[in-house]
Amino acid sequence: MSALALNCWIAAGVAILCWLLSVLTREYSWVDRIWSVVPAGYLWVFAAGSGFDARVTLMAALVTLWAIRLTFNYARKGGYSPGGEDYRWKILRSKMPPAAFQAFNIVFIAGYQNFLLLMITLPAWTAAQHPTSLGAGDVIAAVVFLLLLTGETVADQQQWDFHRRKASGQASGFLTGGLFRYSRHPNFFCELGQWWAIFAFGAIAAGTVAVWTVAGAVLLTLLFIGSTLFTESISASRYPGYADYRRRTSMLIPLPPRRQRTAPAHPQP
Repeated sequence: MSALALNCWIAAGVAILCWLLSVLTREYSWVDRIWSVVPAGYLWVFAAGSGFDARVTLMAALVTLWAIRLTFNYARKGGYSPGGEDYRWKILRSKMPPAAFQAFNIVFIAGYQNFLLLMITLPAWTAAQHPTSLGAGDVIAAVVFLLLLTGETVADQQQWDFHRRKASGQASGFLTGGLFRYSRHPNFFCELGQWWAIFAFGAIAAGTVAVWTVAGAVLLTLLFIGSTLFTESISASRYPGYADYRRRTSMLIPLPPRRQRTAPAHPQP
């Protein structure tokens, strides 16, 4: 069996398992709980299938670092604990008829998201199909990946520290300092950037960016944009000052804060 076929079978099994667990527990964050785990597994299957080609193995090692960091961050927030369901699923469930939400659970939560987790790793399959020696482009892609991994680690730590201060009554509202001064979601930006860097490895191996396995990074970007808009609609309903934060701060790409427009002291003639 090829590495691609094996990973397809694994993805199908994981999707079915996530759906069954959601039905049995009435919690719908099982894909969230395996989000940081299965992509690394897929990468190592591709690496083994390639005979541990240098590029594919490097990709697997980088994604393993990503997996360790993300798993740690998710665990310390209680994501693996009973009742650790993402609050957004609860809100969405309250807005949908039960039958519609269960269909959504099968098609999107358990089905599509697991399909996407496989798709973002497919540049490793592209790289395995075009075995060539590592070069300067691979070094640049690896450095970019590690810089983004560092940025995401810093952003998540700043968010963790803020929420701890908030829980102890030392802070309120939402985080606007540190990296969040330049982007409303710097951790999302870094997360997406890492998977675009993984695509870059596949493009380097193929010698062109015109490869269909770019679909994973594109679909992940679209998912994050949609998820971010939904999350921000919740934040805007909770915090009156969030609209102002939105106006002055970039959504994803870190940029200098926009200056506030001030009304003139006297009407213009």
